[in-house]
Amino acid sequence: MHVLLLAGGWSSEREVSLRGAAQIEAALVARNHAVTRLDPARDFDRLHQTAKLHDVAFINLHGAPGEDGLIQAILDQAGCPYQGSGPAGSFLALHKAAAKQLFREAGLLTADWIYLPVRPGPDWAPDLPYPLFVKSNTGGSSLHLFRVLHAGELPAALDALFGAGEEVLIESAISGREVTCAVLGEQVLPPVLILPKAEFFDYHNKYAADGAQEICPAPLPETVTQAVQDAALAAHRVLGLAGCSRSDFILRDDGQLFLLESNTLPGMTGASLVPQEAAAVGLSFADLIERLLELALAQRGKPSTPFASSCLIRP
Repeated sequence: MHVLLLAGGWSSEREVSLRGAAQIEAALVARNHAVTRLDPARDFDRLHQTAKLHDVAFINLHGAPGEDGLIQAILDQAGCPYQGSGPAGSFLALHKAAAKQLFREAGLLTADWIYLPVRPGPDWAPDLPYPLFVKSNTGGSSLHLFRVLHAGELPAALDALFGAGEEVLIESAISGREVTCAVLGEQVLPPVLILPKAEFFDYHNKYAADGAQEICPAPLPETVTQAVQDAALAAHRVLGLAGCSRSDFILRDDGQLFLLESNTLPGMTGASLVPQEAAAVGLSFADLIERLLELALAQRGKPSTPFASSCLIRP
């Protein structure tokens, strides 16, 4: 097939996107697909016309554009299938405050939060107890993430985020172990237990080779594993997602599971989590990429690829 590989973009996660795209392209070429790379930061005006000339697109963009639904809307207009969620689900997942509303209404536990689209006045104070996490409302990869221990540290975190043009989400800090779990199609993959070497799973811990210990399948009791998988699938459905998503959780010591967020375009680098989960059910990295293409075609009514009969996920 002729695959349009979209990577780069202009978000703070550009370099992560490009690193993953190199591995995705190698996997596609090894499976005899013809690949065209397009970076929206450089060739945005060519996107619609170029998409018309391809059988399918593979979106490896993080943040905006990509996870905000813009690219998906353009591809829909061009009639070009793509892996993952459509514009609405993409934007709902990217906008953490919107997603948390839907999670809570669906009965999924999530940390208490405050959404600040603009900077409050100098006398404002959060009505949440410290410590707090202060983060970009639409960012990812744990960029622009601050752990604020007391009121004196809050202004610097807000300065950094609002200074970068970000909307801000403030959350109560939940103590516990970090667990993540992916959904591929309607198949829930084995969770990953993350043991960061720093105090929390920040950008360095996510992408450095020595940043964290990631154990897949997570060594958790069967009932806890099932609860994580059930919550990941529920989050996927609540937001109306498709293709692949990955939801991140904090498992508190008392067994309560708190949903942090869902990602519609999970990372695809050598250090990424979804490829580890796929490997645990027998899918190589190339198999995973091929499976995502199959789902892209199936969910948009296009003929399936030969992959469907040769490499199915084992339950």
